[in-house]
Amino acid sequence: MRVAQSIESKLTLALKPVRLVVDDDSARHAGHAGMAGSGHKNGESHFNLEIVSVAFAGQSRVARQRMVYDILKDELAGPVHALSLKTATPEEAGL
Repeated sequence: MRVAQSIESKLTLALKPVRLVVDDDSARHAGHAGMAGSGHKNGESHFNLEIVSVAFAGQSRVARQRMVYDILKDELAGPVHALSLKTATPEEAGL
């Protein structure tokens, strides 16, 4: 399974988001140390995530990030070198 698919699957299962955007930004980092050292044959190492979920209600920005990091701990320990997060509740996102 590709890294992006794994990220999408895990976040969907755990957070049941109303919106989830997984943007593989790895190509912009070609030659970057994180790309070379990622060890992933597909070069999937840099991602931008936008997650809108009711699960974030009442949680601080840091708590939301920790939730996502915990869900993706295997990817962060392996092929993922950089992860940019935008997290919101449906109300915050205007949904």
